[in-house]
Order: sequence, then structure tokens, then C-alpha cells
Amino acid sequence: MAEEKKIGWWRSRFGFAAFWLTSLVVLWSALRLALLLSFRPHGLAIADAAGALLEGAHRDLFVGLGLTVPILFWLAVRKGEVTPVWRRSFQYGLAVLFWFGMIFLCLAEYFFFDEFKSRFNTVAVDYFENPREVIVNIWDSYPVVWVVLGCTALSLGWLLLAKKIFGQMWQRRFNGGARALPLLAAVILMVLLTFTIQFKEAHVSSDRTVNEIANNGLISFGVAAWTHDLDYKAYYKTLPPPTPGEGTRPTGAAAHQADVDTPAAPQASLEAAFERTRRLLTESNTEYAGTGQTIRRKVAGDPNRPRLNVVLFLEESLGSKFWGCLGRRTTLTPEMDKLATEEGLLFTNIYACGNRTVRGMEGVLSSFPPLPGGSIVKRDRSENVETIARVLKRDGYATVFFYGGMGFFDGMRSFCVANGYDRFIEQKNFDHPGFTTIWGVCDEEVFARAITECRAMWQSGQPFFATILSVSNHKPYAYPKGRIPEDPNPPSRDKAVKYSDFALGQFFRAARNEPFWTNTVFVVVADHGDRVYGSQKIPIQSYEIPLVILGPAVVKAPGRIGQLGSSLDVAPTILGLIGRPYETMFFGHDLLRCQPSDGRALLHHNRDIGLLKDDRLVVLGLKKSSEFYEGDPKRVNMASQPQPGAKERELEADAVALYQVADALYVGRKYRIDSK
Repeated sequence: MAEEKKIGWWRSRFGFAAFWLTSLVVLWSALRLALLLSFRPHGLAIADAAGALLEGAHRDLFVGLGLTVPILFWLAVRKGEVTPVWRRSFQYGLAVLFWFGMIFLCLAEYFFFDEFKSRFNTVAVDYFENPREVIVNIWDSYPVVWVVLGCTALSLGWLLLAKKIFGQMWQRRFNGGARALPLLAAVILMVLLTFTIQFKEAHVSSDRTVNEIANNGLISFGVAAWTHDLDYKAYYKTLPPPTPGEGTRPTGAAAHQADVDTPAAPQASLEAAFERTRRLLTESNTEYAGTGQTIRRKVAGDPNRPRLNVVLFLEESLGSKFWGCLGRRTTLTPEMDKLATEEGLLFTNIYACGNRTVRGMEGVLSSFPPLPGGSIVKRDRSENVETIARVLKRDGYATVFFYGGMGFFDGMRSFCVANGYDRFIEQKNFDHPGFTTIWGVCDEEVFARAITECRAMWQSGQPFFATILSVSNHKPYAYPKGRIPEDPNPPSRDKAVKYSDFALGQFFRAARNEPFWTNTVFVVVADHGDRVYGSQKIPIQSYEIPLVILGPAVVKAPGRIGQLGSSLDVAPTILGLIGRPYETMFFGHDLLRCQPSDGRALLHHNRDIGLLKDDRLVVLGLKKSSEFYEGDPKRVNMASQPQPGAKERELEADAVALYQVADALYVGRKYRIDSK
């Protein structure tokens, strides 16, 4: 016992835990001070700087406790017995690796802040999900070897200091209760701190940069990964407020002057964006519900028209490059080529709004622009947004979503059931599927289930809207043997495409024999293309997708339609074919009624967003940048325009307004008509 008393509490195992926590808080505080000294806004008030440091320490303590609790748990279960050399070496290695990571993250965060004036956000999440791009960029831009050596030296230095101070920490023994008490206290303090922190943002100043400095990078990264939000106004262009005498009609040439300096400017900028957007969305059969910050409008129609059923296929990765009828390959989609050319309305100039399924869902179902950050299908403010399912449900339709996979993936089920779908039928609802892959039940079984469910809804006498999301055209490209001539082994994309086409052909042959065939609108559209290629910021040729509308209720003769459009135009076009009046907030057009000059495509790729119109493309990027391209979008690369003219600036203003309004509506939870 006498020997134990030589070791004071501060040099015991729990002194080590306190040292661990203090080291984290000091490290993050040093980073915050460096950010404040390097990037402080001009005229920063002392009160704001002090507030950033205090609020930052508050957040650092919370995160530090979270990273110390595992240490406390380990210290609580260890009784203090002699540790073998190999185990000590392993523990030392883990400690060095941990502190290397913490120090490296601080340096990475400093350079990230230098580029984006922000703590880690969804851009950092994108980097994390695409490490190859990041590693190459870091290697080309920074002295990686010296950074690694410096981080290694500092982490080894921390370990040596800890060993010097706490080398005898096991000499002081604690009973079980005493060992558990610090762990319990840390957990309780963490829980209490949870109620004192606004996780989405730190708010100590009216200046955004100061608020970002006050935050903790790990908190901001976690929030970004969870919500998929990106502060649009901070990183992308917004319309300038109108100049005196200009009213609320800023010209396209002024759109590049997007910086807002006065307190009243953001509101005036947003009002200008709404006015421009309303002009862009106005059609001959629409009437706005009001002025100001709204795009809610009524679309005229005949209330005596029958409520036609709708079956919408959202086909995984089935881009235009696979369709022979679209001038690409002639061997992979024989079923749809025949249906599209002999019985359907084939749209030949349609582009996906992104390169992920959730982007396709966002565009097709919600007619909503692809904001930077995450799709609204995955974001945290999507509990009540407009969808075509909501529109039809308000008109008395039954609504159902079919998906062969698991609905929790990408938040698809929660998005659908919260936004107009009565039912979500997924993999778990198939009792004994005959063939599945890692992505779920094969297409033909999902399509057969859809036939059964549509028949039952028709028999109930209620019109229905069914959406079917396919899964088979996806790695590992597996499908049931014997459906197409090609053997599934070895698997390949081309075989999976051909099987997807086979399943669609099988569905339509079966649907012809159903009583609902004659009063149903059938729509086939791809969610996106199969892969992205091309060197321009938005490689647009790889975004081209097919859109086919079938069914004797609306297609009296086959036709090819060359109107430019995108995923956002699918829902308005379907509703236009039904022909009944409805209210909408959709950003798309009815492709069968809009003027050729109204055709456009809104696009998203990585962290860039864009607008295609005629033969011109404008790309809006981070740091409020713009790039311009001209030429045939069906080529791999359009030509860059380093000297944009008046038409390009006008297109830029349109793009800025559309995305600015979309962000304002979504962030303000105003992209909705009601909560039904």
C-alpha cells in the first residue's frame, strides 16, 4: 500500500484519461486559434472572437469526451495486472495511430478551410466517399511527405510525453466501483452537453466565417454526412439585388456579380430570383397562386376527364447508349426498341439530372432541381415535399411504390411513405423470391408483383399510381438463367441490360391481357446513365436517358419527340396527358405543350450544377464560379467558352435563379402544397 501512495491521482490511470481529453481540447483549440488568426473577417469584434473560442471549447469538450469514453472503459475493465510486451507494443501503436489521425485531420481541416472558408461539410463527405480523387489532388497540391513526417513526429512525441508522466500509472490500484465512476461521470456529462449544443451550426456572430471557426470539424462532418446539406448561399452564386430604377428584374449580364454586401441585399436577391423563376416556369395554362416568394400555381385542365391510371418504371442505369431506337446499339434493347417505335411516344432529347438513383427519384417524382450536396431523398427536411404521388393522391388516387431491394437504402422508403405513397413494397414483402442478388429481387418478379397489385387496385374501382424501381441492371449484373440467350456467367453490363429489357417486354405482354390496360398511362424512364465519361465539368453525353410513354389511353399513334427536357419534366408531362386540373410547385415542363424555346435540362455532377439550353451549357461551381460550354450536347465534350457573351450570361442568370429558389424553398420547408 505504501508503494501505491507514491503515485498521485493525476499520474494514475485516470490522470492519463484526463491528459488524453485535455490533449484533444488543446489540439482543437490551437487549430481554432490558427483559423481565427489566418481567416478572421475584417473588423472582427473582440466579443465575436471570444465567443468563437468559448463556444468552440464547449463543442471540443463534447467531442473530446466522446473520444475519451472508450479509454475510460478500457481503464475501468483493466485491473492493473502486468501487461505482456507484445500487448503494450500494440497499445502504443494504436495510440500513435490515433494521434497521427487527429493531428493530420487538423492540418487537413486548416487547408480545407483555406479553400472553402468552412469546417468539414458535404464536400468533405464527397471527398471521403471518393478517396482516389482526393489522394491525387492532395499529392499534387501539398507537401504530403513532410506533412506525414510531421504528424508522425508529433504523435510519437505525445506518446513519449505520456509514457514519461504515466509510466507507473498502474501502480495505483482502484477497486471496481472506483474504476467505473469516471466512466459514468463522463457519459453523464456527455448526455448533459448534448442538450446544450446546436449541432447543425455554431452561432456566435452574424458573420458566417466566425461561426464556422467556432464549430468543431468532427461535429460538422457528422452533421453533413447525416443531413447531406450544403449551405448553398455560402458557396454558389446568387442573383444580385436589383439596382435602383431596375425594379426586380436583374439582367443576365449582372448575374456574375453575385456577392451580397448590404443587410437588405439577400432578401432583394431572393425576391429577384423568385421573379425570374416564375417567368421561366410560366406556361399558357398556368396561373400563379400569388406573388413574392412562391412558385405555387394552378394548371388548367378538364375536371370531367377520366382519372387514368399511371404505371411509372424508373429503370436502373438504362441510359440512351443502350437503346437501338435512339441510334446507339441495336442488340441490347429489342423489346423496348419495338414498343417505343411501333406503339409509343419516344422522347429523344432527355437528360438525367444526376448520376445516382436518388437523383433520378428526386427529379422524376418531385420535379425538383438537383441541389449541390445530397439529393432531397436523403436529406433531413424532406418529410413533406411535393411529388407526383401527392398530386395524384389529392385527386383520389391510390399510390404504391415497388422496389426489389431494401427500402432503408438511401432513405428511399422513408421518403416515399412521407410524400404521397400509401404503400412501399420491398424485398421483405416477397415471401419466396425465386432469384435475388445483393441488390434485391430480380426485375421480372417485381414486375409480376406489380401486375397483381395493379389488378387488385383496378378491381377496387380506385384509380392508381404505381412506381416501379428496378434493380437488375446493377453490379454484380446477375439474372436468372434461361431468360435471354446469353449465359449469366460470366456476368456483364450488356447482359444485365438485355435481361432488363426482357423483363420489361414480359411485363407489357402480360399487361395487355389485364383489364386496366386500356385506361392506364405507362411510362418508362431511366434514373440515370450507366457511367460518367468526358472531361467537361458536367459530362453531359453520359447523362442522356430514354423516356417512352405507352398505352392506348393516351398514345393514338407512335411518334418521336425531340423537345429538350430532363428528369424534372416527367411528372408534368404525365399529368398533362391525364389532362385534369391540379396545383403544382414543380420546376419541370409538360414536354408535349411547352414551346421549343422553353426546353432545358438541370444537371448535377459531383459538386457542380448546371443548366443546358439549346446548344449552351452553364456550370455553377463552388466558390461562386461559372463555366460555359457550347456545341452539340450529344458529343462527348462540348467546347469551352472562356469569353461568355450576353446569351451565356442570360443563361447563367436563369440557372442561378432556379437553383437559388429551389434551395430557399427546400431549406424553408416550403416545397409543398399541403401535408396530405
